Parts: sequence; C-alpha cells; structure tokens
Amino acid sequence: MRIAADGNSQPEPIVTEGVKVTSNDHVLSPDGKTIFITANSHLYAVPFDGGKPQRISNEHHNSLAFKYFLHGVSPDGKTLAYVGVNAVGDDPWGRSDVYTIPAVGGPDTRLTDTPVPDDGPEYSPDGEWIYFNSELNAKIPGHAQCYRMKTDGTGLEQLTHDDRVNWFPHISPDGKWIVYLSYPTGTVKHPANKDVILRRMKPDGSEQADIIAFNGGQGTINVNSWSPGSKRFAFVKYKIVDESFRQP
Repeated sequence: MRIAADGNSQPEPIVTEGVKVTSNDHVLSPDGKTIFITANSHLYAVPFDGGKPQRISNEHHNSLAFKYFLHGVSPDGKTLAYVGVNAVGDDPWGRSDVYTIPAVGGPDTRLTDTPVPDDGPEYSPDGEWIYFNSELNAKIPGHAQCYRMKTDGTGLEQLTHDDRVNWFPHISPDGKWIVYLSYPTGTVKHPANKDVILRRMKPDGSEQADIIAFNGGQGTINVNSWSPGSKRFAFVKYKIVDESFRQP
C-alpha cells in the first residue's frame, strides 16, 4: 500500500501480480524505481508503480526450511541486507543470521554466524556499516541490543547496553541520527501490543534519549521510514480497542 506523506489521501494498493501476501519487511531502492519486498519467505523486486514481481532470492535445501526477511538496501542500490532463518532440528526458527544478496539476484553471503538471533540489518548512508540488533551478549534469551559492523562482517560494535530490549536501529539519510524501538525489560523478542519507546542516538551509540512512548511493537518500525530530509520518520502505533464497541 501507499499513502501520501501528508496524510491527505486514502491508502491505495500497489499491484504485485502473482504475489498475494507480503510481509512488512520491505525497502525502497535509492533511485525510486523499485520496491523490494518479502513474500512467501522469499525476496522480490516490484516496479515502484506496481507490476509483476521478479524473485531475487535462492532456493535452499528443504531440510533447512530457509526463510528470507528483507531489511536494507545499499546506498548504490546493488545489494540487499536481510535476515536468513533456517531450521535447526525440529525448530523451524532455529537460527537467524545477517546475510546480503545482489539486488539483481545471485549468491547469498553470510555476515554473522552466531548461536543467537540477529535481526534488522540495514546499511548506513555512506555504505560503511550495517546496523542491526542481536542477542549476542544477552544475559536473558530474547533480550536484544543494537549493534553495527562493517559491511564485510568485521568490526562489530555494541551500541546499546541498557536493561531494555532494543530492536531495529534505523539511520537517517544524512547519517546523523538513529531511531530504534525499545521494549520494557523482560520482553522476549519483538511482540505486538507493548508499552514501547522510540528512542534516538548518534551512529556511535552516544546521546541516547526518548522521543515518544506509546502502545506498539511488532510492525511499529520494522524497516527504515525516514523522510529524505532526515527531519521526520513514519511509525505505527496500535489503538487499544474495546471489543464491546466492535461492529459485527
């Protein structure tokens, strides 16, 4: 779907011929010509105005039950950063690591190889870093923090170190600020309908501060939504609906 940035229009559907159900994991190409989407556990490229999706991602052995979840595109539009999830034993969500793949299709490149989940990778505007969240140093399973690493997977740095659960760091187009989703202590993973805070920090993790608190979570800010001028960003919050007022 698309809606005018000033809110003066109704949401309108974008045609994705042959692909009926997409996830909220999508990114826009830097040249404004392509929407990269996640659907059916694969990655697709769709013309900006809609049309027939072209699959980018690869087939993997059935035993892996491999799933693609898109989060970032490089500044030159040539490479996509995504989370690859594969089964371990009977657990279909056994591993999640950061990968890249050429935007026109090609080999998958694995950047992280840890026994804990990594998620939400996206490129910095200068193409030097990939920002993401990970449970790498978590004392409690499910407690993620924000990290960054060089685009070849080296130079890992932890950016947040507090007791909250921090997800989806999104860097502004001018490279000056990061907005991320912060859950209360004790939250596991990134569920919906929680008392969350959108926080900001400098790209090196300094100057952390709250922006706004509300009811939200999964889907609030999964992918980058900064305005081109780096002055605003879009997000989703959830209204708590009294079921007694719901119409049949």
